[in-house]
Amino acid sequence: MDTVKNDDPQDQKRDELAESLNGLFSSISAMVKSELRGTNNHLELLEKMNVRVAEEYKGFGDLASGLTVFMEQLKCKSDSFNEYVEQIDAIEKQVTEFEAVVSMLDKYTALLESRVQSAYQTKIHPPPN
Repeated sequence: MDTVKNDDPQDQKRDELAESLNGLFSSISAMVKSELRGTNNHLELLEKMNVRVAEEYKGFGDLASGLTVFMEQLKCKSDSFNEYVEQIDAIEKQVTEFEAVVSMLDKYTALLESRVQSAYQTKIHPPPN
């Protein structure tokens, strides 16, 4: 069997068109594959970043939980000190009142002292008549 070549110009044009289309589709396929590869790389990077951020936020969550526990312990201690603070406030009020009484007594004693000194002075040196 002899191979018959089609030298028909229309067949040649179809072959050239088929080859051009084949090349075009190959190029488009390569372009789409590279775009998909790039998109896939971006998604992988994003996934890694999400994992890293999630780990960091998990650490923040643990820290926040620890701080919450610590705050509750401090609140309990603070509540136990409230009784003592109230007692200190009551003592401070009593001390202020006591200081006022002492001040009044001091003024009264100063008055009494001046009267005693005045009476003593008159007894020792009676006024001339």
